[in-house]
Amino acid sequence: MTTRLNSIFDQLSTHWQTVKTRPIKDLFKANQNRFAEFSRHHDGMLLDFSKSAIDEKAFDLLLDLAREVELEAKRDAMFRGDRINKTENRAVLHTALRRRDQSPLLLDGHNIMVDIMAERKKMFALAEGVRSGKISGSTGRAFTDIVNLGIGGSDLGPAMATAALAPWHDGPRLHFVSNVDGAHLADTLIDLDPATTLFIIASKTFTTIETMTNAHSARRFIAERLGDHAVADHFMAVTTALDKAVDFPVRADRITGFWDWVGGRYSIWSSIGLPLAIAFGSKNFEEFLDGAGVLDEHFVNAPLDQNLPALFGLIGIWHRMICDYPTRALIPYDQRLARFPAYVQQLDMESNGKRVALDGSVLTKPSGPIVWGEPGTNSQHAFFQLLHQGTDIIPVEFLIAAKRERADLEDHHELLVANCLAQSEALLIGRTEEDANAQLIARGISPDTAKSLAPHRVFTGNRPSITLAYEKLDPAQLGALIALYEHRVFVEAAVFGINAFDQWGVELGKELATSLLPLVKGKKSDPHLNGSTAGLIKFLTKA
Repeated sequence: MTTRLNSIFDQLSTHWQTVKTRPIKDLFKANQNRFAEFSRHHDGMLLDFSKSAIDEKAFDLLLDLAREVELEAKRDAMFRGDRINKTENRAVLHTALRRRDQSPLLLDGHNIMVDIMAERKKMFALAEGVRSGKISGSTGRAFTDIVNLGIGGSDLGPAMATAALAPWHDGPRLHFVSNVDGAHLADTLIDLDPATTLFIIASKTFTTIETMTNAHSARRFIAERLGDHAVADHFMAVTTALDKAVDFPVRADRITGFWDWVGGRYSIWSSIGLPLAIAFGSKNFEEFLDGAGVLDEHFVNAPLDQNLPALFGLIGIWHRMICDYPTRALIPYDQRLARFPAYVQQLDMESNGKRVALDGSVLTKPSGPIVWGEPGTNSQHAFFQLLHQGTDIIPVEFLIAAKRERADLEDHHELLVANCLAQSEALLIGRTEEDANAQLIARGISPDTAKSLAPHRVFTGNRPSITLAYEKLDPAQLGALIALYEHRVFVEAAVFGINAFDQWGVELGKELATSLLPLVKGKKSDPHLNGSTAGLIKFLTKA
């Protein structure tokens, strides 16, 4: 870490120590233009960070921080195709999948835009074939149900987006199976007709153990009911392992893939999005890509002080590295974004959950926060008690659409908006003990009882929140939202000084699961196994 970088961190930390007890609401009293100065608009989307403790000095220092870590140069290197994923020696080019400029983009001298367009054409042909009934099962009947078999990025993205864009879903029914727990597959298949069911195996290597275990069970589901000869007609595959897929068997003309410069959690824009294209068609899928592409162009071209992803990331840095808040809550006041917190959780925590810097040295400052959340208003009746009155301060990110879903449900949307705004306001202003006491007395409570109850009704307030508002959730807007969070992760990683594009933390558990499986099956023993694991195996396998 450079001397200059250390100096900026020190200045930010010192500033925080001097202002952290200052009520955020007082910032609004001191500056009538605070909302305008601490919010930004882009393409129908509003990022309001005025309810955070950031003031002019903190804002300027955060911009200095971005410049010192050369954020713009690192951003340009990613979009250019440099191998910024150093530990795997890979480029990071998921942005190329939604690139609106079709001019050549060279990787090792090869124009990857040609490959992208060819693979997309193949994916769209498969999707439209299923939607029209031209691609059918072994009996010739059109597919009514699609079951996506994947895990992690091969599941979370398509599952989240399918729910988010339900009004555009006019294709076959979609189901998603990710868990190796047999109940997930069994419960999904129980009411499906094998003759009209298509499975999509989404696995880059065709070796992901959870996905392939589910795939082989799905194969039996078809073979036992329709015969072995029918299997190939009821499967598609999204993979780079063409030979393994054909051997499964999947028909060669029903296989599509992507590349090693697309990480799993960034792969929704690739052929991993095949279920989405089947659900709502290639035209809507292109609008989804275009929404992300517009946000990409903004990230590349807007100056830092007007740049939504850059500012979103810097606010996250302020909360994590300066204020030392270890978690952030993501609360969409949009029921169709119910799976969005889980999607962002993987995107953020698998990317920035790192303890070493790019050079392998151990980090001396915090890195990625814990990300969690559920939709409002349900979450208000679940964990908002802790957000308002708990001992930890947890920054909250509210997402809300301006336009109602349906004209006949306008009162629902008005109540939804009121709840969203009320929660951010309550986090901001709180309630003093004096106010609580006066409120109780006004309700006819005796002074002695009011005095004893008042402390339980105190809200400390001064708890930061960010509101991300947009006009309406549609394919383009969803694309923009996902791209915004992707780039926010990138910005924070640049300041953390880590590689956001590997995920070695998932490897050890996989290795140990493979070695423990023979023990669970009773095929071998290990006298050197620790007592806890040995005891658990004995208990779990005694039945």
